[in-house]
Amino acid sequence: MLMLFMADIVKPSGMSDAEFFKIWKAESVAAVAGLDAGGINHLWKAAGQYQVIGVFDLPDGNAMDAALHGLPIWQSGHHEMAQNIKWIPLRDYRDWAKDLQSLSP
Repeated sequence: MLMLFMADIVKPSGMSDAEFFKIWKAESVAAVAGLDAGGINHLWKAAGQYQVIGVFDLPDGNAMDAALHGLPIWQSGHHEMAQNIKWIPLRDYRDWAKDLQSLSP
């Protein structure tokens, strides 16, 4: 199932800018590898914000948890940097348009 992923990336208080960007850099290496391998369908950084938005094709909630906990931010113990995480299941609008045929007189 296609899942929209959104997360704010927040620098913890007391962490230097250098450490913050070092951790994010490691995350970016893994993210680009995931994009190149096809494990991540799309991934963006919102311009002017420390927010990451992506589309993943995941079979179930177990794969969602595995994807999240496999990220370098989690592996290095800095999961607090990813806040306001949202996973939104997506469906093709054509399917919804078909449903509307029976929902609307």
